[in-house]
Amino acid sequence: MTALTLGSAINAGLAKALERDEKVLLMGEDIGALGGVFRVTDGLQQRFGAQRVVDTPLAEAGIVGTAVGLALRGYRPVVEIQFDGFVYPAFDQIVCQVAKLHYRSNGRIRMPLVIRIPWAGGVGAAEHHSESPEAYFAHTAGLRVVAPSTPQDAYVMLQQAVASDDPVVFFEPKRLYHSKGEVDLDADLADAPPLHLARVAREGTDATIVTYGAQVRTALDAALAAEDEGVSLEVIDLRSLSPIDMNTVAASVRKTGRVVVTHEAARQAGMGAELIASITEQCFEYLEAPPQRVTGHDIPYPPSKLEKHHVPDLDRVLHAVDRVLERDAPGTAPGGSHASIVGGGAR
Repeated sequence: MTALTLGSAINAGLAKALERDEKVLLMGEDIGALGGVFRVTDGLQQRFGAQRVVDTPLAEAGIVGTAVGLALRGYRPVVEIQFDGFVYPAFDQIVCQVAKLHYRSNGRIRMPLVIRIPWAGGVGAAEHHSESPEAYFAHTAGLRVVAPSTPQDAYVMLQQAVASDDPVVFFEPKRLYHSKGEVDLDADLADAPPLHLARVAREGTDATIVTYGAQVRTALDAALAAEDEGVSLEVIDLRSLSPIDMNTVAASVRKTGRVVVTHEAARQAGMGAELIASITEQCFEYLEAPPQRVTGHDIPYPPSKLEKHHVPDLDRVLHAVDRVLERDAPGTAPGGSHASIVGGGAR
């Protein structure tokens, strides 16, 4: 096992994929000589050459459109969208071509294309540099959508995405790029959990928190804080947003009887809405309390100085836990101030 940051684990996964298959190539703005804005592709062009690690013009529609042509010709392109907010110029290519060519050709055409997107907030970036567009792509039939939260998952899931014959949107939580974890660099992909399976990040008995990406760390912090009050929280890391592993989610909710879903993206029509609808359909008779959502607000992503008020934090998650456990103080309106798991004070 080797201690790596999540960004370094992605770099190592890309290197493995390039070594394994000469048809794999990387494309993106500044990914070659510079090594990417976040240095995730650092050293790969020097190692594999400018024909396989390609610096592209600043034209996201052109990058993805070129990758579609390469995939049609038998290559396995991995494209980087420099920041999440820059994916929208390529949106037409992704939803009209990448997602539909397999269906449109009655299965004759495969689209082995990975679209890497540094994603969400936490780095104090400017406008268009911190977005949470995952629901757009999870809603689009024909795309796989995944989001690792640990260096080990980032390393393995990236290689699995490259090996997949389906197009994969690979969301990388950029506020976790520098978080460290143990990585098995000799991991056999054949022995790894399938790309679509969720992970039980922490076992518990009293309530379930379902989340993904950088919010997994917030959920684990909430579980640790709740433990001091005798509350046992189970944390489910979805890993895959399309398809969703509802078997793992439903098994946890049936065990605990209570569920909180949290994500950074806006509340309306977000992943939380889909998850809670599916949980209610599959687990209604097991639920002891209404499911709760803890999300970003229904606003354009705020400036960096205000994003701490937008991203769900420990207190907001624990407040939702209080509600599903019916621990609100008497007369307290939802979202109000009360004393409970975190010891009191305004939330």
